Amino acid sequence: MKNLLHSREILAALASGEAVSGADLAARAGVTRAAVWKHVEALRDKGLPVAAQAGAGYRLPWPLQLLDAERIRARLGRDAGRVEVHWELDSTSSELARRRDTLPDGAVVLAEGQQSGRGRRGRAWLSPPGLNIYLSCLKRFECGFAGLSGLSLAVGVVVAETLVALGVPGVGLKWPNDVYADGAKLAGILVELNGEYQGPCTAIVGVGINVRLSAAMREGITQPAVDLAQLCGADAPDRNAVAAGLIMHLRDGLERFAQQGFAGFASTFADLDLLRGKALHLSGARGEVDGTGAGVDAQGALCVVTADGEIRVDSAEVTVRLR
Repeated sequence: MKNLLHSREILAALASGEAVSGADLAARAGVTRAAVWKHVEALRDKGLPVAAQAGAGYRLPWPLQLLDAERIRARLGRDAGRVEVHWELDSTSSELARRRDTLPDGAVVLAEGQQSGRGRRGRAWLSPPGLNIYLSCLKRFECGFAGLSGLSLAVGVVVAETLVALGVPGVGLKWPNDVYADGAKLAGILVELNGEYQGPCTAIVGVGINVRLSAAMREGITQPAVDLAQLCGADAPDRNAVAAGLIMHLRDGLERFAQQGFAGFASTFADLDLLRGKALHLSGARGEVDGTGAGVDAQGALCVVTADGEIRVDSAEVTVRLR
């Protein structure tokens, strides 16, 4: 635990983007100069580009904002509810899963960094500290799994609406729930369900938003990716503002889904749909299929017009790419 606290103190000291000497970092964190070097190396291993300048000390190439639970709650006002910010977790969704029976509905867990962040179909989600948003929200539903068709698509709409409200340009959705901007992935979503088919059940909704991608992160990403710093430049929103906006929209959106289901999001999804009318290549349980995107049905399944007619596919079955 002390090592984690020391790493956080060192990153906080570097957050301005200005150079800080090893001696100052050691005093700030209450450790030796040798320990500072080890903590800096650990931050680099996690994907943070901490540079060392002879005679000046250590620095980041740009300033960053550490997450602050009190600032986030202040932005949320009287409806702040349960919001936790951790320095490092295996994943925010795993933390909620461990405590799902004791936390209140709408509880939110954020982490500066994750050791085992994960995305759809078990893919790893790179999660260095201080750069992006890693957030999970707990939502209880009276209905069971059968009543939650289209939930992940609805969450995609909610995340896209959050980003648009923050002034992010060119936001769209790639089925089932990847958020894109400028032709590249900006945010990802993972929804995990626990409970009964007929109800009740619990959803843990995990969201990752790229605020700033380091070079190390880009090297590990196998698809085009973009971040808020690229899209918004000097006007990129503060991470605490992004977190607060996401929490507000997510809680409201999940409550709306509980009342209306996917029907309450279908028209907005259609407006943001990046696959409608596009030539697609599908691979999965059906083998390799080519066709044209034709939107989604009332349950959120992807509709594709092929040479043999229209088919509908579920997100668990298939990988979809533009041809």
